[in-house]
Amino acid sequence: MPEMQSMIELEKVSKSYGAVQAVKDLTLSVPGGGIFALLGPNGAGKTTTVKLLCGLLAPDAGQIRVAGFDLFKDAARAKSLIGLIPDEPYVYPKLTAWEFLELIAGMYRLDGQWAEQARHYLELFDLSAAVCGKNLLEGFSHGMKQKVVFTSILMRNPSVWLLDEPLVGLDPKSMRIVKELICERARLGAAVLLSTHVLSIAEEIAVRIGIINAGKLEFVGTKTELREWLRSRNIQFSETENLEDLFLKATLK
Repeated sequence: MPEMQSMIELEKVSKSYGAVQAVKDLTLSVPGGGIFALLGPNGAGKTTTVKLLCGLLAPDAGQIRVAGFDLFKDAARAKSLIGLIPDEPYVYPKLTAWEFLELIAGMYRLDGQWAEQARHYLELFDLSAAVCGKNLLEGFSHGMKQKVVFTSILMRNPSVWLLDEPLVGLDPKSMRIVKELICERARLGAAVLLSTHVLSIAEEIAVRIGIINAGKLEFVGTKTELREWLRSRNIQFSETENLEDLFLKATLK
């Protein structure tokens, strides 16, 4: 099977907040056609990495490319390929959900099929009734806003998905739908980078994982390769232990 093109590339990327170095000399490549889970303790640098990848933050050093385009030298082309789902859904509270989707469609110059796609996903998320009225987004729950944001990304169908704790606030049915949609996009060739504390989800859907700790990327590979990495450091574990157990041992100082 031919190797997929690298869609996300970070080369020697660093970012500091004053005296605190959040990301240190980070080099990472994520190809299309799979889900990469970025794991780490609180304050490890996961969210900073996601913000760097979508251009919300500029690195102090290093280079970031999306599908071969420099994220800052060719910002418009690179960012047009990215879909960002943060843990806190950012919407315009004084718009209705449909007005928000219309705004996104206009910003990205989507063709006329966007509305049909949007209606399909709104129905899938059980949001059709809420969107049909004049209800403003400020009255939506966290989970409902997150579903609207997911719909806005799905109707765009970007090549790169950046997900930072995307399942926060979703009910179990919606969580399952989102996981299935993410896996479907990966199978169709998209690159998915998932940052999460829910290791059971990472274990369920990720092909490869990365462990970042204190701003430094310490491991990249599969779960099997993580076991080999732990063994090489004389860290004891059982072959039956799940990803959460292995992660805790990998990050224990």
